[in-house]
Amino acid sequence: MRNMGTPEQGPGDSVLARAARILRAFTPDEPELSVSEIGRRARLHVATASRLVAAMVRQGLLDRSTAGGVRIGVRLWELAQRASPTLGLREAAMPFLEDLHAVIGHHVQIGVLEGGEVLFVERLSARDAVINVTRVAGRLPLHASSAGLALLAFAPPELQETVLSGPLRAYTDATVTTADRLRGVLAGIRHQGYVICPGHIHPDATGAAVPIRSGSAPAGPVVAALSVIVPNDGRASGAVPALRATARGIARALR
Repeated sequence: MRNMGTPEQGPGDSVLARAARILRAFTPDEPELSVSEIGRRARLHVATASRLVAAMVRQGLLDRSTAGGVRIGVRLWELAQRASPTLGLREAAMPFLEDLHAVIGHHVQIGVLEGGEVLFVERLSARDAVINVTRVAGRLPLHASSAGLALLAFAPPELQETVLSGPLRAYTDATVTTADRLRGVLAGIRHQGYVICPGHIHPDATGAAVPIRSGSAPAGPVVAALSVIVPNDGRASGAVPALRATARGIARALR
């Protein structure tokens, strides 16, 4: 009879479920972990974690570094790239992102709505660009970032109410942290079609974002958000026309 009290097991816990927890142990900030840390995060005994990690290394899903740590394997990345639901979006957007980046400099990026957060699927940056905490395959809360707000403004009402009910984490003093203010920001985005967030994630940076729509109608469904991260010097509004033109170009390419 299975011991339900061990840290590695739970109702319906399977080898696949444990392997999934191992993969979820890695983060954008911590792409390499020790086996013991993987076991702690995946709620597995070290011996079990070691055995599963070894099996996943043999399949190419994980890889061991020269320093002895464990990281995501190239084979897993290869499989993920084939199945990525954002692949078509990224391929359609890249020529337009390159043009926008040539105009704006700093950072241009695309985010999609995923699991109640904004997931960034593509980004171009300049060498001496302003600070930007986002990265490809990284996430941010919807209420805090310009891309997240552009997505949330057109998200299903039930998701909006979930976010509005909080908590709303503060990154800086400028971050939107009250439901009343967030409702006002979302209404403004729906009215004007863009959002500017000076210092919402970092005091030195401003995010500006617009929605990317699919379909031929101007009010087609929003499938992504296009954003730029520029210095917090009061000039971010100058990027809005280029953002809008780029979003329209991507929408046409998606059709």
